[in-house]
Amino acid sequence: MSDVTDAVARLVDHGPTVPALVLASLAALIATAGFHTRWSRRHGQAPPADDTGARPPTAERPAGSGSAGSEPGGSGPGGESALWRMRTTVRDAPGSLAVLCAALADRRIDILSLQTHPLTEGTVDEFLLRAPGELSAAELAEVVTTAGGARTWTERADAHDLVDAPTRVLGLAARTALDAAELPLALRQLLGRCTIRSLPAPADDGAGARASAAVPPEGALEDTVLRLRAPEGGVISVERPHLPFTPAEFARARALVELDARLGPRVPRGRDVLTLPEGSDITVRRADTRDVPAAKAMHERCSARTLGMRYHGPVGDADRYLNHLLSPRFGRTLAVQTASGRIVGLGHLLWDGDETEVALLVEDGWQRRGIGGELLARLVAMAADAGCESVYAITQASNTGMVAAMRGLGLPLDYQIEEGTLVVTARLDPAAQAAARLPQAERIGRE
Repeated sequence: MSDVTDAVARLVDHGPTVPALVLASLAALIATAGFHTRWSRRHGQAPPADDTGARPPTAERPAGSGSAGSEPGGSGPGGESALWRMRTTVRDAPGSLAVLCAALADRRIDILSLQTHPLTEGTVDEFLLRAPGELSAAELAEVVTTAGGARTWTERADAHDLVDAPTRVLGLAARTALDAAELPLALRQLLGRCTIRSLPAPADDGAGARASAAVPPEGALEDTVLRLRAPEGGVISVERPHLPFTPAEFARARALVELDARLGPRVPRGRDVLTLPEGSDITVRRADTRDVPAAKAMHERCSARTLGMRYHGPVGDADRYLNHLLSPRFGRTLAVQTASGRIVGLGHLLWDGDETEVALLVEDGWQRRGIGGELLARLVAMAADAGCESVYAITQASNTGMVAAMRGLGLPLDYQIEEGTLVVTARLDPAAQAAARLPQAERIGRE
């Protein structure tokens, strides 16, 4: 239970930043655990019209269902075994679960954990199993079906699934409490492979307002789709076509969103003070929508060429871009500011389905001082920490600064031309992640 202790300590350490009323949401979240932005490359930098919340795969579980390795110590050939996650619906009758467990035991399948999700009729039982290595998914499903299970779903698991549900949920709650940008990531880890969309609340007659009105305050569960009122307005929609949501999962997700809503806007308060090669001091910190006025002022100081390199077209509606880019719902933003507090650089890490985009903007007078490389290295480190497999940057071949910054990462790169723009993709496999360079500027202190 050391993970639980650490999570609690992190919340306690923040004292007044975590109000007492949060305890109700946190308690509800733990109790239920008893058991992107799709940023289309074909639409430039404009906020997407509908799909705005899908997150990349995490290290919690690979996106594919068959990539997990075998576990030693089982009863298969050579002593190998494999971990499986399985769900099946069992009749709500005495002895039904016992028959299923006996059938699993007969095939030398160990039950490592079991969670029950009561339904109006029947019960969804969720298992973590260790099975002989030679047992296939089809054979496992046949065993369960013969023993009375229905609507059975299986997926290969890994060692991360051995963490018990209360510990995992408490850890997700702690991460969400410390950083608003963690909410879509936490929902993805809580619910597994799913697509998260966020429909903001625009003008009163807009689609977001209509969507909000269609979702009751307590949210709505519709088989493979759950919808919740977003803390900042609008709606968060979570879709999992391959596996219906249960009422227990809906309650967990709702408690997590309620926790986020009660805490309000927040980002980690850490600031790194760095010395650039020519001797100037800058500060790198996380940013959010509260920094929109300062970011807009930076835009107004940038030349048309610099803005054109960044946005690949007209930027007359920068306010609209910035509210989206700086929102923690769609990614993470780093800001570079001078000793006077003026923002002179922005770096964005944007969720794009199963991929992740990085984007940079540095004010003209501060270019070619290593700021872009510093921001990019930090963004890539964040992507690796989130379990992303790659990051890509959309730029122009004439943007030598961005191309050089990508090359400076020391990672394998792929180049392709799409609709007249250059897309540079860096692969973040484990070996490549280890090769990624640390931020280049000399760190002289941490505030």
